[in-house]
Amino acid sequence: MLNNIEHMPIVSISLNDEILAEIDKLQKNMGFSGRSEIIRAGIRNLVSEEKQRANLTGQIHAILMVIHDEESEQVVTGIKHNHEDLIGTHLHSKVDGNKCMELFLLHGDAQKIGMMTTDFKTNRKMENVKLVSM
Repeated sequence: MLNNIEHMPIVSISLNDEILAEIDKLQKNMGFSGRSEIIRAGIRNLVSEEKQRANLTGQIHAILMVIHDEESEQVVTGIKHNHEDLIGTHLHSKVDGNKCMELFLLHGDAQKIGMMTTDFKTNRKMENVKLVSM
């Protein structure tokens, strides 16, 4: 009997050397069996987060954290202005070299907060985006 892996479709992706080095560190430190398993775990995590975000309804409070390099400041400002009706407080901090961290304390319609989160998550210039809702 063949195992499930032999029946899985193959998807090819291109990754830069920096991301490959990070994947290799994860594999070593966390005991993943290979790069593919790490990528599958990352995709499962993304799907889970998006399901949670999609299930949010009504008026909510949330914290949105965005990490980016300082060259992306204009992009962050543009997204911020598009959603300023949701932002109660915005904190900006330089965290490491040319890295910046933005914290947005949000209140408003869950769908609008989800749209703001998606605007950041789908922008390739953002290094990390995390939404915590209450």
